[in-house]
Amino acid sequence: MREIQVLNIPNFYSSYYLLGLNHEYKVKFKMDPRFAKFNNKPILIFKVNNTLAVIDNDDPTGVNSELYEMVSTYFVTNKLINHDSYKQPKVKPLFPHYPVNIVPLYCRIFGLSLFRYLKLKEVLQQIYILLRRPIYLQYKKSFKKDNFIFFSSNIWKKEPETNQIRAEFIRFCKADTRIVFKGGFIPRSDGNNYGFDNELNNEKYSPRMFSKLSAKSKIALNNPAVCGAVSWRLAEYLNQGLFVLSFPFKIELPINLTQHTDVHFIEKTTEFKPLFDKIIDSEDYHETIAANGKIYFDGFCTPFAQAKYVVESILNSESNK
Repeated sequence: MREIQVLNIPNFYSSYYLLGLNHEYKVKFKMDPRFAKFNNKPILIFKVNNTLAVIDNDDPTGVNSELYEMVSTYFVTNKLINHDSYKQPKVKPLFPHYPVNIVPLYCRIFGLSLFRYLKLKEVLQQIYILLRRPIYLQYKKSFKKDNFIFFSSNIWKKEPETNQIRAEFIRFCKADTRIVFKGGFIPRSDGNNYGFDNELNNEKYSPRMFSKLSAKSKIALNNPAVCGAVSWRLAEYLNQGLFVLSFPFKIELPINLTQHTDVHFIEKTTEFKPLFDKIIDSEDYHETIAANGKIYFDGFCTPFAQAKYVVESILNSESNK
């Protein structure tokens, strides 16, 4: 079995890839002092056949130039289409993915090194976050849904466009008598809800409850998140076999989701009503999009498929030199 050597201790955002790589290959940890500053960051640095690579799960603000110069392949979760930093030849996009509970694996891979290279508070925080995430499950195919929609999100301080799209979706779902809606904006801790007080929801949901309620939804909304990133909720929605309603992606995927086949893209919030009319009147269209989105996930987005994609991309880049 091929060995993958992990060279730093990433935070919970890399859990999906640690799960996949460990399943398909043999993951071992050996701290490289050069990468200690990336410990507890959304960065996974590793070797395949002595070839260095990185998986960058951070917000899309550009590649780390220091790491870029050192690695053969620089994988990014959010490869922004119109950002020069991501147009560099060694940068490759990743398929949608999401953080999962891998506490036993996390402790087994890093062991006592967690306490050697991280502060106790950092270790406990990472374990707490991972425990709250759902264990990875490849959902069974189930596409028929009641007219129920769950949508809950934060109000972002620096993302007014995102806030507005989400607010209009919440308002529409609340006003449509055909829909049973649950959710709303989570009140901000600083008390400044940026004028969205009527869209607030005072109920809190654990990550596991969030996933459970999302899985029941007739429609799952996906829109650009911080800095134009695609939320990791997208991967969960696809895995759950949900009908994904999305605003255009600002990032590149290795294989694109296709309009009217795997996903339904819209440009404006005024398109909510005609789409809802179509979905409620046509179960066939709803089921087609949901089923094809699930096929896309099962083919490309599982932790195991992505581990193979990453390693094969690295090996191919080496063989082409």
